[in-house]
Amino acid sequence: MSITPIDLTQRLAGKVAVITGGASGIGLATARRFAAEGATVVIGDMDEAAGLAAAELVNGLFVKVNVADEDQVNELFDTAARTYGSVDIAFNNAGISPPEDDSILTTELPAWQKVQDVNLKSVYLCCRAALRHMVKQGKGSIINTASFVAVMGSATSQISYTASKGGVLAMSRELGVQFARHGIRVNALCPGPANTPLLQELFAKDPERAARRLVHIPLGRFAEAEELAAAVAFLASDDSSFITASTFLVDGGISSAYTTPM
Repeated sequence: MSITPIDLTQRLAGKVAVITGGASGIGLATARRFAAEGATVVIGDMDEAAGLAAAELVNGLFVKVNVADEDQVNELFDTAARTYGSVDIAFNNAGISPPEDDSILTTELPAWQKVQDVNLKSVYLCCRAALRHMVKQGKGSIINTASFVAVMGSATSQISYTASKGGVLAMSRELGVQFARHGIRVNALCPGPANTPLLQELFAKDPERAARRLVHIPLGRFAEAEELAAAVAFLASDDSSFITASTFLVDGGISSAYTTPM
């Protein structure tokens, strides 16, 4: 009996993937990984120049979108379906971590609300827009970017960011359960600190605060965007067909550490 070889480099062949925040960082690394695995990629981002460059890099499509705007989010997913025929994967990844989001004692309501709109409301809007297509198809995989701070407390607080990511995690669990019998999986990616423009900006502005993060990671380094992209590709693919409503930690061991190794 002959055994058909499995080509793992084409796990996502024939799939249409929408990525928000796809012009940089984890989103861009994931767009490249998805394309390498055979997916057609639609990049959603606010940065038109970077978004167009990213789309060209992966031979995909760019749609300018403010992820906190319902009409623009609907148009992003509708454009993907209209152009390519389906929405099979949604990586709802766009997020911000502005400096004015700090301790609850100093973070004012406008800063709180801005982070909630971009980090949490957007995931609600993107999930709803994606699900409209996926329910009709009877299949799909949604990956929402939460964070390790959704499962543990931080002494260097970004109060609205942490709250928003906790909301993303809880919402992902509920959607994963609710839509499991529709053939749709929903998982929350919980990255540890990653070597992205957001973290590099923190290092530049406050090296001491950034260093406090690094010392707690058992692996002794920050994640690379490509490592997180590999995790997203796994969750997007049929290799994770029995994984839904999960808290998918890719954090270098930080959430399990009491003390770090010598």
